[in-house]
Parts: sequence; C-alpha cells; structure tokens
Amino acid sequence: MVLQLHEWGHRERDRRATDLTELLVRMAAADGGRQVSVQLADQGQQALIVALSHRPVRPVVDGGALLELAGLGAASCGMDTAEDGRRVWAVLDL
Repeated sequence: MVLQLHEWGHRERDRRATDLTELLVRMAAADGGRQVSVQLADQGQQALIVALSHRPVRPVVDGGALLELAGLGAASCGMDTAEDGRRVWAVLDL
C-alpha cells in the first residue's frame, strides 16, 4: 500500500498510512471472516483507504474505533454495512 502511494508521488505520510491500514484491517477482520480486502485511492492531496470484511451484513459497532482512527491522523473516517460485508475507511491528508 505504501509502495503504491510512492508510485503516485506521495512519500510524506508512510507511518500514518501504515498505521491506519493496519487498524482498518484489524477492524474488518474482527467480523470473524477469513477474507479482508483493502482498497486504496488518491485524489488531490488525500488518500482513501478502505477495508472490507466480506461477512454478511452485521450491525455497525464503533467501540471507540473511529476515535482511534482519528487519533492516528485520519482527516475523516467511517464505517457502514452492506450485503457484501462491513466497510471501514479512512481519508489521510498527504
């Protein structure tokens, strides 16, 4: 993920990007599935990092996770559920 950000010309936020990605993956994996997908996009001077749990629709439970994402440097963050699983995401200013 960090290598892709480098290819796109963003090198300033490696630690924050890694920390946010690790937490997003842990949050998605906590749903109990055996598969987690991570997606990355950039626009302007921001990166969007999304983790998808691939578990059937489950209620959104925060438990302070959004505050933890914000504490790691997310400019914005959130979570939602859909038929394909729970999505957790964070936007990082680059």
